[in-house]
Amino acid sequence: MVKAATHEEVLQFTDIPNIGNKMAEDFTKLGVINPEQLAKKDAFSLYSQLCKIEGVRQDPCVLDTYLAAIDFMNGAPAQPWWNYTKMRKRKYPDI
Repeated sequence: MVKAATHEEVLQFTDIPNIGNKMAEDFTKLGVINPEQLAKKDAFSLYSQLCKIEGVRQDPCVLDTYLAAIDFMNGAPAQPWWNYTKMRKRKYPDI
């Protein structure tokens, strides 16, 4: 699957680097209807909501992926989700 090179090219969630069908479904569960809405979302809030909806603590890489997707939708260059792990560990050490 070819991913968008910039946020302007994104038509659906799966166009965003690091986002597959399952994550796209999760965004819908979270009430995020279109990819443009991600730019204004807080990754930790989305992660916390998903944990509550699913009734289990999600893997921390989900939060890393949300950080990457939101950053991309705010105009940052695409990066692998694992590049956000260090930032997540600093900002949210208990996750």
